[in-house]
Amino acid sequence: MSELTHFDTEGQAHMVDVGAKASTHRVARARGVIRMLPATLAVIRAGSARKGDVLGIARIAAIQGAKRTADLIPLCHPLALTRVAAAFTLDDASSTILLEVTAETNGPTGVEMEALTATSVGLLTIYDMCKAIDRGMTIAEIGLVEKMGGKSGHFVRT
Repeated sequence: MSELTHFDTEGQAHMVDVGAKASTHRVARARGVIRMLPATLAVIRAGSARKGDVLGIARIAAIQGAKRTADLIPLCHPLALTRVAAAFTLDDASSTILLEVTAETNGPTGVEMEALTATSVGLLTIYDMCKAIDRGMTIAEIGLVEKMGGKSGHFVRT
């Protein structure tokens, strides 16, 4: 296991110094799923939720979540994101929605936390918009799928 970079030699938490790192194109993809009743998925698919376009609002929330990651995660660097995309896959057989977020930047540090935060916020927004009809929804399996760029190289979840 590699060294934990957010702690100094005395074990105190600190923000990692990325000032000397090369600026490279960095991409991260994360995904997660929300499980719900079939009737809830039908309302989302039909676009008939009382609060409005569930997936449209969740897409904007995911993008906003990526942009606000440094405000939420104490030791994250604020990044100049060059792209955030959120894609939803609705699955009637399992009564789920899969959200996959891609975040990109050109800089000295990666965008994994931005992709993961965006995924979490997007799924939480679906929950918030539909909780009046289905409080039993569950959010699961949020994880990094792929990351590219930087010193640690290319990672793909197997």
